[in-house]
Amino acid sequence: MHSHELTTGRTFGARFDPGESFFPALEDFCRDKGIRHGYVPMFLAAFAEADVVGACDKLDDPAAPVWSKVHLTNAEALGCGTIAYDDQAGRIVPHIRTTLGLKEHSATGYTSHLLAARVQFLVEMILVEVTAPVMTRPPDPGLYDVPRLVFGHGGIHQPAK
Repeated sequence: MHSHELTTGRTFGARFDPGESFFPALEDFCRDKGIRHGYVPMFLAAFAEADVVGACDKLDDPAAPVWSKVHLTNAEALGCGTIAYDDQAGRIVPHIRTTLGLKEHSATGYTSHLLAARVQFLVEMILVEVTAPVMTRPPDPGLYDVPRLVFGHGGIHQPAK
């Protein structure tokens, strides 16, 4: 395990509007507020459509990450996540997990990594800024190049105390 004490800054409540694309709206919000690192302890959403990580086929390597997506429509959602920053690209790198229920299918549920979404009615989100340490998400070559959260400059992991 790797951990680091977080110094938090501002806490925001945000509401996304119908038709907005989730990740571009989140990126615009973070850029406008000067947020580079943070976490989303929760959000409530109604999505017209969403793409989440998933596969319907047999996996060749069940231990490997899944990179394909499942497209869902008319879903209610709960979610949370972290926000790291990519200095080279000059943009946030969010990692958002969500549980979605399809309204017209008896609220059948899906839980996965959110790849894209378009707001149907609203997204209500709490976002907490982290002012220290910096948080990055470089790919881990020893783990299928999965981007993993790193605390501190230079990708230095801080051991748990």
